[in-house]
Amino acid sequence: MNIAFERRGEGPPLVLVHGIGHRRQGWKPVMDLLAKEREVIAIDLPGFGASPPLPQGTPYTVDTMMSALAEFFAEQNLGRPHIAGNSLGGLFSLEAADRGLVSSATALSPAGFFKGPELRWAATVLRTSRLAAHAPQPLIGLLARSHRLRRAMFGLIYGHPEHLPLEDLLGDARALRDCTGFEPVLRAGRGVRFTGTCEGVPVTVAWGTRDRLLLPIQALRAQQRLPHARFVWLPDCGHVPMGDDPELIAKVLLEGSSAPLLEPAGTA
Repeated sequence: MNIAFERRGEGPPLVLVHGIGHRRQGWKPVMDLLAKEREVIAIDLPGFGASPPLPQGTPYTVDTMMSALAEFFAEQNLGRPHIAGNSLGGLFSLEAADRGLVSSATALSPAGFFKGPELRWAATVLRTSRLAAHAPQPLIGLLARSHRLRRAMFGLIYGHPEHLPLEDLLGDARALRDCTGFEPVLRAGRGVRFTGTCEGVPVTVAWGTRDRLLLPIQALRAQQRLPHARFVWLPDCGHVPMGDDPELIAKVLLEGSSAPLLEPAGTA
């Protein structure tokens, strides 16, 4: 499977997975911090960023995405890497841990713990954000020069969008506008809930206290589902927290991926 990625640093491999409508560049605020201690591989999921969509007729299911990740790990000789993900990527990270594909998983505000009304709220916010992203880029850029308007435009996704460079926000808006996987993933995710246990794999779940997309009450459900996981609150961080507090997020990801690498299933 053709997955676009960026790879840097040395050390145990850590794969980074973005959320719906996002792109691998969303990890930019923490990449250099992580690369000091890890071989960091940030990927674009199929149908997002620079990765082509899935072949026609292939459903955007969790099983399909797990197969794509397993294939990517094998192609890149990663063995059983550590993984970290945000939102949809957080759900995929937990699923990869539950299926024995990774050595640890760190999930930042993972999907899969919502109830019906909460899912409808998140879908409405995402679709509205995508519709707004079709506005002319010069207009978005002009409005976003004001920190007050920038918070109004992007504040449901980022805790502090004023901390991010304007060009990065514009790039995120283009990625959200152009991604072909958005609607198929959103439709496929209606009935998806995380029901695994991640037995035998170290798991960290972290949630921003300012998350307005996947509300922090969902963190309590995640705690109930994964009572042996490490839970971390991210003070003053939003749904996509990497730019809100890069040092804190890098610390959480490094601690979450500090366990020894595990042997792939079937290895003697």
